[in-house]
Formats: sequence, structure tokens, C-alpha cells
Amino acid sequence: MGRHHGHVCHYRHSCYSVLLGNDYLEYERGRVQPKSKCSPLKVAESLAEINEVPLPGRDIIKQRTSNYWIVNMEVEIDEYVLEHLLHKELEALALNIDFEYAVFDCHSDEMVYGGYCSFTPDGERAHAELGNLPKDKEFTYYFGVKFPGFQSFLLDKMQLVVFLSVILLVTVLFFAYALWVILRQRQLSEMQKDFINNMTHEFKTPLSTIRIAAGVFLKDPDTKNNKRLQRYANIILEQNERLNNQVEKVLQIARIEKGNLDLKREITNLADVLTPVLEGTRMRIEEQGGQLLADTLIGENIYLSADRLHLTNILYNLLDNAIKYSKQQPVIQVAAGTDAQHIWLKIEDNGIGIEPALLKRVFDKFYRVPTGNVHNVKGFGLGLYYVKRVCQAHRWQVRMESLPGQGTTVWLTLGKLVPPPEQDTTPELTLITELTKN
Repeated sequence: MGRHHGHVCHYRHSCYSVLLGNDYLEYERGRVQPKSKCSPLKVAESLAEINEVPLPGRDIIKQRTSNYWIVNMEVEIDEYVLEHLLHKELEALALNIDFEYAVFDCHSDEMVYGGYCSFTPDGERAHAELGNLPKDKEFTYYFGVKFPGFQSFLLDKMQLVVFLSVILLVTVLFFAYALWVILRQRQLSEMQKDFINNMTHEFKTPLSTIRIAAGVFLKDPDTKNNKRLQRYANIILEQNERLNNQVEKVLQIARIEKGNLDLKREITNLADVLTPVLEGTRMRIEEQGGQLLADTLIGENIYLSADRLHLTNILYNLLDNAIKYSKQQPVIQVAAGTDAQHIWLKIEDNGIGIEPALLKRVFDKFYRVPTGNVHNVKGFGLGLYYVKRVCQAHRWQVRMESLPGQGTTVWLTLGKLVPPPEQDTTPELTLITELTKN
């Protein structure tokens, strides 16, 4: 590189006496104020101001490599002034980065190495290749500045930005994937609902045809006189009715999940709904040698706002489960009453019971309590799910208490007690008035 007058320096606070022509210029830090431009250009402007010469009209700064810059001047450059200005400018910009510089000597046509200035005492040892500041063929008066640790400096400053960017990218990718999964699951769920809805509707026609054909077959005189044929016809009707009930449950669930559950609320006496359900269930229980324990006037004078059809369905579902999961001789107790302006209904059986850990899932869709390889009770796991959804639609509450071998108790809270509907006496008054006139 030519003459080497270099030295190692560290950032410091000092002043320099610089010989400019025949005069001495005391140059202290803070005399030249930095401007809003890049660091080498500010240094060039300060040098031009000190020497009272203009800057070149063009090509002031040339970047030779990623960390080496050439600065063109119109005057000879004092290396001590240059070093001080470089120190000052980097400190003003809060850039704690090592640098080395060299000044071109037009007399010897060589770069005169100024020195290596380190922010830390060990800075020079961190860089093995120093002093490689090549000259430029275009300029006459210029200096070169090189930052040996420029790339590592940038990487060090960018670590936090890179780290946060990576976290942001991972977060965005995670949310994008989660959104894709949610949309995919929603699409699959809609396809499943449509398939189940269409499939169950297709089942309705053949089931109706089988029921009609079995009924005609059962009424035929030859069938009535043949006990074996009559038995087969009854089996067909029973299984057809069972399958039709399952299809109806699936259709009801599909309507609920699509938001098509249109409740037709009306003020109803609980006894008017509960009594027919209990009478229909009593026959099944007595056929198995069991008992249905309920007050004769159960639910009498207890009025509530409910959809009679759905209330009837959930009562049938709960009583059906009580029968299916009871022992050989089921004993089922049904009670109803009011408490603090709320209506409650209890259905208790002496069945096989449920593990407490499984009670939270019994109302889930398609869930059935595991029984190993024994499947004595058939079903799809939709009955209690339907009960829960109907209760949610009515804003009722349902809960279950059970222990293995000690039976199960289901509690229903059916909202607030409402006053009975007013009797419309207008027709009677009109009739009395007409009779009086006559």
C-alpha cells in the first residue's frame, strides 16, 4: 500500500493543534456541527470548511467495497484532522465501530496509512487483515475509510430485529395455518351435515314403504292364522319403528346444528306433557317386571314456557336411557316441583351407573360410555346430545349425577315458573247475555 505511518488509537476526548499554511488552528471537538448527511460526506464538508475550499462538484464519495469508501477532496488532507473528524462523526452518530483510514499522497502516488482506531482495546486483534486500503486512479486529493468489522457490526445491531422478525414470521405462519385448519374443518363439517341430512331424508321413503307393507302383511288373514308369520311381521314393524326413531334423531340434530331449531314456545302445564309420557313408559317398565314411581298429580299446576314437542322428546329420551341402562328389573323414580321460582324435574334409576370421570362427556355428540366388547345397548350417542341442545335453546340447565352400580340421576331446571294462561270467558258471557235477553 506504500508508506505506512499507521498507529493504533482508541476513541478519546482531546483537541489537536493543526498546522495550516503559516498559521496554527486550534480545532476542538464541537466546533464543526454535524449535518443530516451520511458520515463520510459530513467529514468531507468539515474538512472543506476548515480549509476554506469548496467540495468537488460531483463524485465526492465512491464506495469501492462493502466496507471501504473513497472521499474526493480539492485540497491536501491532514491525517490528524481527518482522524479527529472521523472520531467526532462516529461518536455523534453513536456508531461504536472500529475503522482504519489512509490519505493519498500525490507526490509519491501512494496511500499513506493513517491508523486503526478501535472502540475496544482488543479490536485490532479481532481483525487479521488490516491496512488493505487501495488507491483510486480518478481522484487527486482523497482519503479512504475502511470498517473491517462492518458486516459483523451490522449483524450484531440486527440481531434483535432479526429475532423479532423471525418470531413475527412464525406467529403469522402459525395463525395462517390455524386459519386454514379452521376453514378446512368448517368445510368438512358442512359437507358432513349435508351428507347426513340428505342420507336421512332418503331413508324416510323406504322406511315408510316398509311400515305400510308390514302393516298390510300383518292384517292379512293368512298371517293372523300363522303365528310364525305374525311374529316376523311384528319384528319388521318394531325394527322399522326403531330405525325410524334413529333417523328422526339425526334429522333433529341436523336442524339444530344448522340453526333451524324454531322453538314454538307456549305456556304449558307440566302435567299435560309429563303424564302421557309416563303412561307410555310405564308399560315398557312393567313388561320387564320393573316399577315406575311417580305421583299421580305430578307436575299439576306447574306452568312453564316451552316447546311441547321438544320437551316431550327430551323426556322420552331420558326415560328411554333409564330403561335401557337399568338392571333386569328397572326401578325409575320421577319427581317434579318448584324451588325459588324455578321448576325442576328429576329422573332417577337403579341402573349400572357411570364413572364420575366420564360424566362431563355424556352430553357430547356421538359419545357413548365405553363398555368394552359388550354392546348390549344400541344407539348412535345422539340422545343426550339432543337433550343438551334443546335445553340450551330453551336456556334450561341439565346435569347428571351417577356412580358405578348405584344408578343415575338426571336433574332438569326448566326455567322460571310462569302464571297460568288467562281463561277467555268472553263466549260464556255472550251466551249468558243472549239467554237473559230471551
